[in-house]
Amino acid sequence: MTRPHKANGEEMTKYHSDDYIKFLRSIRPDNMSEYSKQMQRFNVGEDCPVFDGLFEFCQLSTGGSVAGAVKLNKQQTDIAINWAGGLHHAKKSEASGFCYVNDIVLAILELLKYHQRVLYIDIDIHHGDGVEEAFYTTDRVMTVSFHKYGEYFPGTGDLRDIGAGKGKYYAVNYPLRDGIDDESYEAIFKPIMAKVMEMYQPSAVVLQCGADSLSGDRLGCFNLTIKELPYNDYFEYFGPDFKLHISPSNMTNQNTNDYLEKIKQRLFENLRMLPHAPGVQMQAIPEDAVQEDSGDEEDDPDKRIPIRASDKRIACDEEFSDSEDEGQGGRRNAANFKKTKRVKTEEEKDGEEKKDVKEEEKTPEEKMDTRG
Repeated sequence: MTRPHKANGEEMTKYHSDDYIKFLRSIRPDNMSEYSKQMQRFNVGEDCPVFDGLFEFCQLSTGGSVAGAVKLNKQQTDIAINWAGGLHHAKKSEASGFCYVNDIVLAILELLKYHQRVLYIDIDIHHGDGVEEAFYTTDRVMTVSFHKYGEYFPGTGDLRDIGAGKGKYYAVNYPLRDGIDDESYEAIFKPIMAKVMEMYQPSAVVLQCGADSLSGDRLGCFNLTIKELPYNDYFEYFGPDFKLHISPSNMTNQNTNDYLEKIKQRLFENLRMLPHAPGVQMQAIPEDAVQEDSGDEEDDPDKRIPIRASDKRIACDEEFSDSEDEGQGGRRNAANFKKTKRVKTEEEKDGEEKKDVKEEEKTPEEKMDTRG
């Protein structure tokens, strides 16, 4: 577990426009009337409402994904998960579909500093339009999206949307109909992704795991399920049955075998048009986005220790401080320290008294045996 840093405006403008990020930093529920024109321009207010802490939310979401990318680049981990990430609809200068800042695009840009080719896979029921748009004309990022298509938000992701310029054939879209089930989904996902991996050979993979593809989702119309629960550090919280099971509904699968096979063959034809594993010229590696000590104000003794710095501290049981931010045991101050020490001293005395009583109860022969 790693606490994400708060991404700053400079990090966000590596993709998003300066005026858009400035707007997100400034807008609040109590000053919306002052920004009516900007709200319309940046598509904020309908399905992307203004709320308290909006910019901080964007900072944390983006910071988590970018920090994960940095850890992957430094080979400090094989897998990084940002539970607050995946805002795949956000555009360069526009919010969309509950998404304000596209943390995925910013994380991929970070990965591209070290990786020649990055593969993006989107299994959200909605098309990953924001990420596809960002990399539509490059061969360094391939985007693959399995999504509901036809009179459904965001209305993009047609089979014929394949990329442009150097990015032609590097956008892969699998449009689906209502009710696709586990068996049908597996029958298309595995062969398509096997071919993509064979032809593209990415060194980094970014997966957007939108849960609205699961059966019963209020916004979704697929019939996918999950079964059982892999063991993890939080396994005990899923008691008493220790299962996370979503059963399929009785909705009709409108994806016929003929339809799925036809789409699959069209995508195979497109993938065969790709040159094997495009490369990139050698160049200097830019500085990492996340610096270990960035943003901390530890030099000022009058300021509270930053949370990220506090997380790294190993607290000694006999150490005391006036901070109320301590974890286990609560506040450790002088009074508590003396109380703890007094309790320990009394316990030690009780132990010595019990030992003396036991010694007196022994017979002379037992005492001789012990001393001998």
